[in-house]
Amino acid sequence: MPDISLTTVVLLCLAALAAGWIDAVVGGGGLLLLSALLLGLPSGTPAAHALGTNKAVAIVGTTGAAVTYARKAPVDVRTAVRIGLAALAGSSGGAFFAAGMSTEVLKPVIMVVLLAVAAFVIFRPAFGSAPATGPATRRQILAAIGLAGLGIGFYDGLVGPGTGTFLVLALTALLHLDLVTASATAKIVNCCTNAGALATFAWQGAVLWQLAVPMAVFNLAGGMFGAHTALKRGSGFVRVVLLTVVFALVANLAWEQWVA
Repeated sequence: MPDISLTTVVLLCLAALAAGWIDAVVGGGGLLLLSALLLGLPSGTPAAHALGTNKAVAIVGTTGAAVTYARKAPVDVRTAVRIGLAALAGSSGGAFFAAGMSTEVLKPVIMVVLLAVAAFVIFRPAFGSAPATGPATRRQILAAIGLAGLGIGFYDGLVGPGTGTFLVLALTALLHLDLVTASATAKIVNCCTNAGALATFAWQGAVLWQLAVPMAVFNLAGGMFGAHTALKRGSGFVRVVLLTVVFALVANLAWEQWVA
């Protein structure tokens, strides 16, 4: 455990609280959480320790949000787990290819995709506002397993930022879910991918458990509160948060690509 001041621990816990809320509503909280860890940990701390601690914290908040959603939202848990297992396989493949590929080449492409997504959501105000008319068809489920599971899972292992947001959008489009139900389903998928990543980091000894435990408590509170907020406020509120997170992701990627 690195030498970290009490003030820094408190600030990291507050960041975990905010990240849990954002992630539960629409995804993308991991960007805030990981950035806070990278800034808060002492210089010279291996990046793997920040990544591993991030997963140990995030999985707790994600699980809390998933349970909260599952109790009150019409979530097809069986379909969500199937997509999650595919995402787990996809993220493993993405991590394998990440070793030999520069993500700097992909960042401009991702920014264009995110801006296109933002434009689509802005000019299609009805997107994700209507509840599903019935259970998803076999073709829709297979498409979700392929694109939202394997495809976005692969992206998560290869690059990472915005995975939860991409999941919400893909599930809304492919399974014709409203944004609240899509967020709930995405949390279950996230639980699967986080579990696989955490197991790998824990096996490598790259988790700072003494820091992860208090942060996880705050992340859990943020995740459960975020799920309650989304359920109470509805798809219109989730849509506003979605656009805010998308533009924040674009700004962050642009900063990393051309400024930092």
